[in-house]
Amino acid sequence: MARVAPPGDSSPGSSGSTDPAGPAGPAAFRLLRAALARVRGVPAAVLRDYRSHHTAPTSTLTHTPHPYARALGLLAVTLLGAWLGLLIVGSIHAPVGPVDTNMTLRPSLSGGTKINVSPLGALELRSHHAPIRLDVDVDRLDPVRAQALVDHPERFAGLQEQVTRDVVRGTGTLAFRSCVAVVSGATALGLAVYRRPRRALAAGGLALVLLASSGAAAYATWNPKSVLEPKFSGLLSSAPSVVGNARNIVSEFDVYQRELARLVTNVTKLYEATSTLPAYAPDPTTIRVLHVSDIHLNPAAWQIVKSLVTQYKIDVIIDTGDTMDHGSAAENAFLDPVATLGAPYVWVRGNHDSATTQKYLATRKHATVLDDGRAVSVGGLRIAGVGDPQFTPDRSVVAEGDFSERTAGGKLADSLRTQRLAGTPVDIALAHNPVALSEADGLVPLALAGHIHHRENSVLPRGTRLMIEGSTGGGGLRAVQGKKPAPVQASVLYLDRETRRLQAWDEITLGGLGLSKAEVSRHLPKENRPGATPSPGTTPSPRATPSPRATPSPGGTQPSGATPSPRTSSPRTPSP
Repeated sequence: MARVAPPGDSSPGSSGSTDPAGPAGPAAFRLLRAALARVRGVPAAVLRDYRSHHTAPTSTLTHTPHPYARALGLLAVTLLGAWLGLLIVGSIHAPVGPVDTNMTLRPSLSGGTKINVSPLGALELRSHHAPIRLDVDVDRLDPVRAQALVDHPERFAGLQEQVTRDVVRGTGTLAFRSCVAVVSGATALGLAVYRRPRRALAAGGLALVLLASSGAAAYATWNPKSVLEPKFSGLLSSAPSVVGNARNIVSEFDVYQRELARLVTNVTKLYEATSTLPAYAPDPTTIRVLHVSDIHLNPAAWQIVKSLVTQYKIDVIIDTGDTMDHGSAAENAFLDPVATLGAPYVWVRGNHDSATTQKYLATRKHATVLDDGRAVSVGGLRIAGVGDPQFTPDRSVVAEGDFSERTAGGKLADSLRTQRLAGTPVDIALAHNPVALSEADGLVPLALAGHIHHRENSVLPRGTRLMIEGSTGGGGLRAVQGKKPAPVQASVLYLDRETRRLQAWDEITLGGLGLSKAEVSRHLPKENRPGATPSPGTTPSPRATPSPRATPSPGGTQPSGATPSPRTSSPRTPSP
């Protein structure tokens, strides 16, 4: 009887042991395929297990931001980055005619154009309505281009076209620079905040779109007639009352073009004149006083004063008023350079200076305000003064006349008598209007005034020398209204340090704002001239004779006007 082999038997001689098609073949193949499938499924299972343990819990803890919040965040980053870009690299320096400017685009709710003319103030134009504003800062007057206009006045005919070309070229460069600035700023800030290049590029692109949209809005709302209705601030707020309204400037441009030519010419030559003033080696035995008056808001006057203080080694600056033009609070900032002139500054109020002006100046460093006969000791001198009792900033105010001036002079005279009785006699009396100083005659050796915009020098009947200074501001902003602008005038007084009497004085004139050189003339009081004999009642000081340095400077002259007129009596010691 034959033996049947069990399944899977592989013994020799078995009939099914080597037949893959036998009954055991398909089963073994299926088992092998199932094993391979399990092996292939291991990575997928591992991945599912990893996701189940790591991805699922994380997704439950992370909150996906709302799309609107993400958009607002991107917009905030874009705006901040664009603003920082404009602030850091978004400005350009551009020449416009004879001046150098700095142009910048700034975010703004109302748009428009703002032109800053330091230190005079600003001019605002409603030129467009867009979320950007054009700021133009006038930095300085270029001396080379200004001198070219002075040397070739015919170039003023094409000045308008040149300015237009310069502005167009400057705004084109500014537009390109601003695009680079906003894109760079927004992209850099987006990369710092999100740390994803795609989001950073989105912020840069959005910044470019916003700037382009703002530029399109400005172009669509551009109003060239905005120059007819400008808004002035600072010291320029008085400009319409001085040069006329802006509508006349536009409609009568040819007239104002000629005035502009004259103004630029005069100012350029004025600066040239102050830079070529001759230096003077002062005698150490003298006190040097710089007398200025009637500046009338001319900013060039401060540069002239600084130049004189440095070159003449001035001990005291005396200003006899009308430093302002209208006495408004907007003009107060004009007085700020007083603290940096390099010498103590003594001031009395003029009829164009208000009480507001006086209060503001009293708070400035190195400034001394005198009024109501107040006396102070400054720079080795005893000085007393009274402010002008009248405030007449324009013709709408009716002047009270000489009576009020003499009344104010009476207060000054009472103070001079009081100081003398106290053993502290006054060396110099100050007032703006010369009429007030007529009351001080015989009570003080020297009196200084202004007001009339030209020099006068006389000795009053009782022996007080009255020196009236011209306009150190050349008549101020009104200087260009006349055919011949007023000269810029100032004087340097030399007083003996022991007797505190006048030894000599220099009259400095910048010839009518039109001459390129300054005229400096030396004058001596009659009793100090070589060979002079003291007049009765005058006690000469040990240094009454001028020192060798008291001769005219090389660049100056001693005109015949230095001799007192026949009506002028020689000074004598005032009687008690």
